Amino acid sequence: MKYDIIGDIHGCFVEFLQLTKKLGYHWRNKTLEHPDGRKLVFVGDLTDRGPNSLKVIETVYQIVKQHKGIYVPGNHCNKLYRFFRGNPVQIAHGLETTVAEYESLHDEQQRLIRGMFMELYEQAPLYAILDNGQLVVAHAGLKEEYIGRKDKKVKTFVLYGDITGKKNADGTPERRDWAKEYKGKAFIVYGHTPVKKPRFIHNTVNIDTGCVFGNCLTALRYPEKETISVPSTMPYVPEKFRAFHDED
Repeated sequence: MKYDIIGDIHGCFVEFLQLTKKLGYHWRNKTLEHPDGRKLVFVGDLTDRGPNSLKVIETVYQIVKQHKGIYVPGNHCNKLYRFFRGNPVQIAHGLETTVAEYESLHDEQQRLIRGMFMELYEQAPLYAILDNGQLVVAHAGLKEEYIGRKDKKVKTFVLYGDITGKKNADGTPERRDWAKEYKGKAFIVYGHTPVKKPRFIHNTVNIDTGCVFGNCLTALRYPEKETISVPSTMPYVPEKFRAFHDED
């Protein structure tokens, strides 16, 4: 099976549509087809901050339901799921945009979109192991020794990365550069941390190129390991992108 793995969409539906077309997919009556039988994989964070989070939910739900794609959740997905369950969550850090869209709907529309997302989330694997274990797709990445595990420590890593418990100056969690130490045989594809261009290091690649922050939306074609991008329509916010020492 050949895959096209798409980075963090964050409600950027227009760019998502453009990217699927650039990858060679055809849309027919809400059904997605690729002439070569390729399959989409989503690294999570479908919603928040961007303008069309609910449209992204609805579309990804249909793609997964039709067995045309695989979805793994991100930290923003986890928070939206907890919101839909009625758990106390802080309506901030992008969630407020999705909640505003949701609350503008009629009750029946709310029920439908909530049901779609909860089903999508509840049926999703924590991370996807594909191609006989040679490919792993996890939202914020995965250490070699965590592959196959799904305990609380691994779930935290998959959703948030290798957090230290400290905060950066801008209030975001401080994260270690786990990919720099990775030595595993499985190729790890992840997102979560916005970078200006896809970062390939030690059999891993970060494909969150910050579409919602005005850069671009990126897909990785596998097994080719080629990246395809489309430019963002959002305002560019340079301070949101992380630079790594190996890129200096």
